[in-house]
Amino acid sequence: MILRTLLVLLLSMLPLAASAQQTAEKSEAYVVDTGDAWVDGQLRDINHYAERYPDSFLDEVARYSGVSRGYIAALMYTHGWQAGDIYFACFWAKAIARSCRDSVQAWTRATPEEGEPKRWEAVVGDLPVTPTNLHWRAVRQAIVASHDHWDRPIKLDATLQRQLGDRAQRQRNATAADPGP
Repeated sequence: MILRTLLVLLLSMLPLAASAQQTAEKSEAYVVDTGDAWVDGQLRDINHYAERYPDSFLDEVARYSGVSRGYIAALMYTHGWQAGDIYFACFWAKAIARSCRDSVQAWTRATPEEGEPKRWEAVVGDLPVTPTNLHWRAVRQAIVASHDHWDRPIKLDATLQRQLGDRAQRQRNATAADPGP
């Protein structure tokens, strides 16, 4: 009897979880403005990746941003956050040595002018750490690393190409940096 009640309860919750998932419609409607056009394009791409591979997306963000998978999943499935916003919130927070919750709370508190969308550029400026080029570099490099982990193509701008090299160079550098078992 208890098992049947639990099953009915779980099945009744499926439509709620499905509606909060990253979908093609959500990704197509996604507008992001971090103040960095290259980052914005990659965050849109991350949304599309998360449509097909939500578990891989959640694993990546949890592992490399240091945020619990449960927290990230709650943002995505319970609160309906776009994958690109989750990614940016967590990796920006890591870049500025703050908690992802600080970024999430700042985004939640942000109130744009009437008729204007929320912009990460404004939220970043309101956080207690003044953004520097090093912070942006850390986020950009995290995006490249995530695409490499996902075996997803990424077009680097000239600066990133100089800093990181091509895919083969990045892979050699990652292998050399891994001390192994």
